[in-house]
Amino acid sequence: MTQQGARWTADQVLALAPDTASRTAGSKLGTAGPWSEAGSSGEGAVWGLCRGSSPYRTVVDIADPAGPAYRCTCPSRKSPCKHALGLLLLWAGEDGAVPRGRTPDWAERWLEDRRRRADRKQTAHPSDAASADPEAARRRAERRAARVTAGAVELEQRLADLLRAGLAAAERSGYGLWEETAARMVDAQAQGLAARVRELGAIPGTGPGWPVRLLEECALLHLLDQGWLRRERLPEGLAATVRSRVGLPTSADGPPVRDRWLVLAQYDTADTRLTTRRIWVYGTDSRRTALLLSHGAAGRAPELALPVGLALDAELSAYPGAGQVRASLGERFAAPVPTAVRPPGLTTTRAAVRYGEALRDDPWLDSVPVTLGRVIPTPDGDSWQLADAEEDGALPLTPAARSRPGLWRLVALSGGGPVTVFGECGHQGFTPLAAWPEGPGEAVPLC
Repeated sequence: MTQQGARWTADQVLALAPDTASRTAGSKLGTAGPWSEAGSSGEGAVWGLCRGSSPYRTVVDIADPAGPAYRCTCPSRKSPCKHALGLLLLWAGEDGAVPRGRTPDWAERWLEDRRRRADRKQTAHPSDAASADPEAARRRAERRAARVTAGAVELEQRLADLLRAGLAAAERSGYGLWEETAARMVDAQAQGLAARVRELGAIPGTGPGWPVRLLEECALLHLLDQGWLRRERLPEGLAATVRSRVGLPTSADGPPVRDRWLVLAQYDTADTRLTTRRIWVYGTDSRRTALLLSHGAAGRAPELALPVGLALDAELSAYPGAGQVRASLGERFAAPVPTAVRPPGLTTTRAAVRYGEALRDDPWLDSVPVTLGRVIPTPDGDSWQLADAEEDGALPLTPAARSRPGLWRLVALSGGGPVTVFGECGHQGFTPLAAWPEGPGEAVPLC
């Protein structure tokens, strides 16, 4: 990214957009027409003036290892705004559209101010959290554990009442019963239990076989309850997984692993309270796939943005728990750069085996990250599947994947031939998140 030749693709730029409206508006500004005095520096800064009620001064720092940063004089509160997206699209397009030049004073002042703030942060004193009273922290943890235990005991009683009355009663009771139970788990500070209760409430009356699905999910919830109530008897790795699934806060305590991490997928999920961004990365040396999570307030995109197809020289630290893939992004040693490198692929049979093996460490796991090698998207009745090109095996796509526009990008990329696909493989099937063509080529995001 510090060299003019290392450009992002349009897909990588648009992946930074905080929402669909910004993506659409930014695309309209990705041509030379609205821009004047656009330029770029060898240090990774891009700037320009965008036509408006008064010219909007827009500058983007792309060389910062912590990720792109944006400054625009428009009144938008979104980050990046449509002008920053349009400027990056212009820069990522044809050579010469954003020529090299001297950084204007207004842009240079902002860049220097960012560097000074970064230097102060590096020399700052340790946070108050680091010097907090450990005895007070221990007492707080004990009080929270006691509340969670009380919530788990109450939930066990409610599950027993449900089974005693019969699963058919769940449909008659409506969603209010489940929401009230979830609220009780929130009061007990067991957010993980509350989330799973809400999932239970969405099952009754959802088509043929819903009682079976409800019973299966009740069994998993009962298993998690019992895991918490008997956590002292569990191996440490499994006990850490139970604590995480119940909703207790954890921190990344694994040793930092420096690697060249390939960005395989990035997508957001949102509810009324929170926007969660999931970023999958793969270490070329460690051969490890890790999940980075970041959060933003409802309606606002999280700050961390790593578009698909980039490679990042950085350290990652793992979170505790058997079979857990979540990690924390630590020090970054260089700005991310585009790459055509891809992880090695598995057969569909081996992918299913990998998910089964992962369930031994985490029985509540919905899916595992998997890269499939040489698979062909194939119609399967009213659905689709990914069939191995060289052996007898296939994985069905999940219902969510079949309704996404990314399915048709995958089909178009394949053209009936084999492709490499990264995604999540679980009990509902496979969700494709990125793909590569058979020959040389960059990653194509599917979400």
